[in-house]
Amino acid sequence: MALFARCGPLPLWNRTIQAVGYRLQSTRLQEDSTRTGIEEEEFRILNLKQTKSQRLARRKAARPDVPPPRSQQMATDQDWGAVWPGPRSFNPSVVPLPIRQGYVTKRNQMAPGKFANAELMKIPNFLHLTPPVIKRQCEALKQFCTPWPKGLETEEKMRAHFPMTCVTSDYCHALPTIRNPLSRIVTVQLQLDSLQLDRHAKDKLLRLVGERYNPETDLLTIVTDRCPLKKQNYDYAIYLLTALYHESNTVEPWEATKSEADMEYFEFETSRSKRNAEATLNWNRKEGDSGWLQVPEAYANAVSNLFNEGENEYNLTKYKEQTLALLGLSEEAK
Repeated sequence: MALFARCGPLPLWNRTIQAVGYRLQSTRLQEDSTRTGIEEEEFRILNLKQTKSQRLARRKAARPDVPPPRSQQMATDQDWGAVWPGPRSFNPSVVPLPIRQGYVTKRNQMAPGKFANAELMKIPNFLHLTPPVIKRQCEALKQFCTPWPKGLETEEKMRAHFPMTCVTSDYCHALPTIRNPLSRIVTVQLQLDSLQLDRHAKDKLLRLVGERYNPETDLLTIVTDRCPLKKQNYDYAIYLLTALYHESNTVEPWEATKSEADMEYFEFETSRSKRNAEATLNWNRKEGDSGWLQVPEAYANAVSNLFNEGENEYNLTKYKEQTLALLGLSEEAK
């Protein structure tokens, strides 16, 4: 404290701040620019908001020439098979059709057009299968085909020679696997008259197949879907049809010794009803009739239908009419 008192107050210095700017630049770049004579390039200005003149100049700038779509340059008589030769994804610039597809959210709004339409590219198209292309392909395949066999000109002749029909289905879908579960189902149809079965075999076959036989169309239908593959189900259906045919024609020993009461159906020719009807018919025959009178076929059918089909109004009416006619009481019944 004494020292400061002796020397007096400290002098006030005049302090001034001078800003000095520095620019960092490589000496090598300076030497290169000096040697080549190239001036330093100024930084471009970043305009976040363009002026009107700049926007107009940008619009008038030269752009590369973009050709119009191919569909606008196609001729009306062109060869479509050469343009679209095979299956491919949809290409809007090639198809000269106003195709539209897509979901519409507003009323009276048209579906999206073909350009920039992802929906048209999702689905498979058949634009390559036009009638002229199909005709051309058929002409090319004729060399690998054989003539149509003679004797099969009509549907009746084909059904007579090939009575069995096999129905299968193939599906086109988008799944991880190409095997659709429904494609394994096989349906085999057959005209029952083509098997040439006797009465015993036909009755036995009908009892085995149950509801698979349609009496109106005389069609026997066998549907198989147990196996995983179509070929396996087809072989199984043929095996079932073969087993049914041979089992129906087989006569077991116990079937040959059955009595009339044990028969599955009523047979008029071997029944007691036929013997009783013949005895009644010959007992009431008119004088002068010679020989043994036979029972009319209409009466035999009426009795057989009554026993086999059951009692209903139609069968009872027919049985009554034929019985009165057999006894000669038709006029009195009227």
